[in-house]
Parts: sequence; structure tokens; C-alpha cells
Amino acid sequence: MILVNTDYITGKELEMLGIVKGSTIQSKNLGRDISQGFKTLVGGELKAYNEMMNDARALATKRMVEEATELGADAVVNIRYSSAAVMTGAAEVIAYGTAVKFR
Repeated sequence: MILVNTDYITGKELEMLGIVKGSTIQSKNLGRDISQGFKTLVGGELKAYNEMMNDARALATKRMVEEATELGADAVVNIRYSSAAVMTGAAEVIAYGTAVKFR
């Protein structure tokens, strides 16, 4: 499966199959949440949250690819990501794009 953030793939004629998406909501455990809260007092990278968001993007991408595969897609073009805080210590990540088949 080819994944790109452009709306084309050089040298390929594309048939649009439709929008595909994948999402997840991730959170850290209470102990990690408290330790990251203390980290905000002194500044610096919140590594536990960074790891959480990386994991969430990977899972959202995987789910988007699974949906594209079900449609018989060869690629997903124009991929975008969006995230939002759902509650303290939890975030939703959505990956979306257009599933395409090569002609």
C-alpha cells in the first residue's frame, strides 16, 4: 500500500474509491499522568505523551490502511492527521485520506 500526502502519484492514473479513515483515543495511566504534570512545572519534552501520540498516529494509520484494503485500494493519497484532547491525559488521533486504485 502506497501512502502519500499529495493528491497524485507520479506516473500513475488514479481511480478514486472514496474517503478512508482510522482513529483511536489513547491515554496514559494515572501515575504517568501525574509525573508528566510535574514535568510541566520545570519544562521540557513530555516523553510519555510524545510516545502516546506516536503510538496513536501509528494505530490510526493502520486502521485507515485496513479500510482502504477492504475497498481494494492500491494507495491512499492526500493523507492528513488531526488530533484533539478528549480529556486530561487523553487524545484522539484521526488519519484520513482518499483510497485510490491504479488504472
